Amino acid sequence: MKHLKKIDPQVYQAIKNEIAREEENLELIASENFTSLAVLEAQGSVMTNKYAEGYPHARWYGGCVYVDEAERLAIERAKALFGAEHANVQAHSGTQANMAIYFTCLKPGDTVLALDLACGGHLSHGHPHSFSGMFYNVVTYGVDRKTECLDYDNILDLALKNKPKFILAGASAYPRALDFKKFRQIADKAGAYLFVDMAHIAGLVAAGVHPSPVPYADFVSGTTHKTLRGPRGGFILCKKEFAKKIDMEIFPGIQGGPLMHTIAAKAVAFKEAASNEFKAYQAQVVKNAKVLSQALHARGFRIVAGGTDTHLLLVDLTVKAVTGKEASLALERAGITVNKNLIPFDDKPPAVTSGIRLGTPAVTTRGMGEKEILKIAEFIEEAIDKRSEPAKLLKIKKEVLVLTKKFPLYPELRPKL
Repeated sequence: MKHLKKIDPQVYQAIKNEIAREEENLELIASENFTSLAVLEAQGSVMTNKYAEGYPHARWYGGCVYVDEAERLAIERAKALFGAEHANVQAHSGTQANMAIYFTCLKPGDTVLALDLACGGHLSHGHPHSFSGMFYNVVTYGVDRKTECLDYDNILDLALKNKPKFILAGASAYPRALDFKKFRQIADKAGAYLFVDMAHIAGLVAAGVHPSPVPYADFVSGTTHKTLRGPRGGFILCKKEFAKKIDMEIFPGIQGGPLMHTIAAKAVAFKEAASNEFKAYQAQVVKNAKVLSQALHARGFRIVAGGTDTHLLLVDLTVKAVTGKEASLALERAGITVNKNLIPFDDKPPAVTSGIRLGTPAVTTRGMGEKEILKIAEFIEEAIDKRSEPAKLLKIKKEVLVLTKKFPLYPELRPKL
């Protein structure tokens, strides 16, 4: 980054500090991951210079022959990876991918059935301050109070009663596997489209460690930066019959020029996700999440829904008499990054919460396995128990640094800084 260092030393320093933060801390935010250097190179390439409104071989501007090739590769690889009839890779984010799907099959005021935010849903699934909550009549389903798992009979009852235009399956904080076949059956009985937001589990689906929604859903949205381990961005999969409408809702519907450097990086990520190494990685992600869940349970934490089938788990901190906010701040001081999170039927506000959400994709990318996960569980317990003792948190942070140094993230970058 010699040019950046010369032109803007402040931004250079911020990036340098971020590299150090990522190298030296344990990243347990479930929606974050570390890309490969190949993805970073594509993302930081000259593709960022090119305006390319439209789609491959149907652009408004000239000079798109090479960005067309990059986008064509991303589309074909996404279709092959997930077995989809059509793919749109231009969405700038998962929320924008979701917006395009809403606009494809809904009119303002139409009814949507989606998972309640407090039970693991996402802002774009109907939060009052999201476009989804402002434009549509959102009816929410939740989880069973005892099992904290989805109650498909209740979802069916709500669907038959409210007759939604589409049913949205998917979550940002639900640890159990989703039964897409049951969702399809419910949608058929209610005469609704089925829309699956697989932003969190796209990598698991690609690797075959979570059931795929593609055979069952009319529309599937995803992000490339979570378990898929690519650049930050969104994508859409759908049946051929919706292809033209979906593409028009992305452009010119809600976006102008696509981010061609990001699309090139998405193509790289889709290629990487088709490898045997990626499949083994995702299997280890799930294994690590299960081990972390069991280890924390053994240390007296209550695990929401009794465990996990995916890359994430929710920890109820009520028994520890600590809030999610307090725990996340203490853990950050100890070199462990998590996020506070509502748990089902939480009696605390979203800015405080009774829980934290933990995910294993990023630490697994670094090469950590069950042995390291058990050590991380020990760090988490000690940091939360000693949250009011700065010296103890600093001691844990030093121990975290010893661990992270054994699993360097981007060793190729450090000598250049």
